[in-house]
Amino acid sequence: MEEARAVLARLERIEALEREGAGVPSLLPELRELVREATEWAERERDPRARAAAAALAEAGGSA
Repeated sequence: MEEARAVLARLERIEALEREGAGVPSLLPELRELVREATEWAERERDPRARAAAAALAEAGGSA
């Protein structure tokens, strides 16, 4: 349950930054942490679809 709360809190921070007009340098670290937290959540839930989605996000983030 903590993983879910962390992901939701991170999404709220990202949304607040976007509303404030934050640029990429401010958003990128938050997005990276979102991927990390979502991956932890997927691993804890042991849901194959969630794991695949987290892996795809991590892979996409590595190519950015």
